[in-house]
Amino acid sequence: MSVALENVTRTVNGVPHVRDVSLELQRGTLNVLLGPTLSGKTSLMRLLAGLDAPTKGRVLVNGHDVTGAHVRSRSVAMVYQQFINYPTLTVFENIASPMRVQRRSKTVIEQRVLDAARLLKLEPYLDRLPLELSGGQQQRTAIARALVKDAELVLLDEPLANLDYKLREELREELPRVFENSGAILVYATTEPSEALLLGGNTACLREGEIVQFGRTIDVYNRPRSLYAAGVFSDPPINTAQITLAGGEVAFASGDIVPARGLLSELVGGQYRLAFRPHQLMLGSEGGDHSYTFTANVVLSEITGSESFVHMTWSDHEWVAVAAGVHDLAPGARLVVGVDPNNLFVFDQSGRLAAAPRWPRGAAD
Repeated sequence: MSVALENVTRTVNGVPHVRDVSLELQRGTLNVLLGPTLSGKTSLMRLLAGLDAPTKGRVLVNGHDVTGAHVRSRSVAMVYQQFINYPTLTVFENIASPMRVQRRSKTVIEQRVLDAARLLKLEPYLDRLPLELSGGQQQRTAIARALVKDAELVLLDEPLANLDYKLREELREELPRVFENSGAILVYATTEPSEALLLGGNTACLREGEIVQFGRTIDVYNRPRSLYAAGVFSDPPINTAQITLAGGEVAFASGDIVPARGLLSELVGGQYRLAFRPHQLMLGSEGGDHSYTFTANVVLSEITGSESFVHMTWSDHEWVAVAAGVHDLAPGARLVVGVDPNNLFVFDQSGRLAAAPRWPRGAAD
C-alpha cells in the first residue's frame, strides 16, 4: 500500500491549516510528523485518514484518487492524544470492537485482544469500563484497539503524552516493531525531537502547515536543510550566533575576531548564522585549543542528576549547554564555553544550509 498527498492545501474559514503539501508514504514504513503545536500535524493526519477533504490537491491510495472517499471506505486506524473509547463497553469489548465489525472469529478476537492487552499492560483491567480506568489506562485501551484492527494506515497523534515515563519508554520501543510486522503505514505525530529520534524511520518537519523537510530521521537530524528544521530537531532550543566571514577571519556580534577554522574556512565571505545543539556547547576547557571559546553569564543551572542544563547569555544571545554530571553554577557567574568549529551548522542569511558537520559515512546523505 502507498498513500500520497499531491499539492494538498486545506483552508478553514480562510485560514490555511495545510499549505501545498506533497508527500508519499510506503507500506511498512514509520513516519514521524515533528513540529510545535499548531504546525499542522493533526490537520495533515485528518487529510491522510479522509476525515477532512483538501481545499486543493489530491489524496491517492495505491495510485487511485480517493480525495472524496469517506473514511469508512479506507483501511485506517487513528489514535488521538485525547483518548476516545466506548463508555458502555468493557476494555475487552473496546479492544475487540473493530474485529467484531470485521466479523472475525471468536478465537481470533480473544487471542488478539489478549496479545494487545499483554503488550499494553491492560490484562488486569479487561472487565472494567473506561470510566473506571486512569487516563493513561484509557489511552492504552485506544492504542490497543488500533493495534488489533489490522489497518493499512495507522495514525497516532501524540498517543503517549498521557502515559507515565516508564510505560512511554517501553511503548516507544515496542510500537514501531509491532506495526512494522503488520506491514501498515505508521504515521506518528509528536512535538518532541527525542521521540522522533527514538522511533527512527522517516521524519517530516512541519511549520505552519508546510513540510520544510522530509527524509530518514537520522538524515534530517544530521543535515537539516534550514535553520528552522535544525531548531525543530533540537530540545533544548538550538544555539545560534551571527557572524561575518571575510579575509579568512570570523567576526562575531560581540566584536571578537578569530581565524576561520573547520567548516568556516571553506566558505566564501559573507554573513552567516552559526547553529549548534546544546550538547555541542562545552563547558570550560572541555573543547580543547582548537575550539572557539566565549565568556558567558550563567542565568540558571538545572541539575537532573546525570546531566545539567546550563542556561546562559552571551552578547545578546541566549544559549543553553547540556553537560554530563552535576554543574552547580550560581546565576550571574562568568563561564567560559567552547564549540568545535567542525561541529557547527552554518546557514546563510535566508536560513538555508551552507555547511554541516561531516558525520561518518552513511550517517546522512
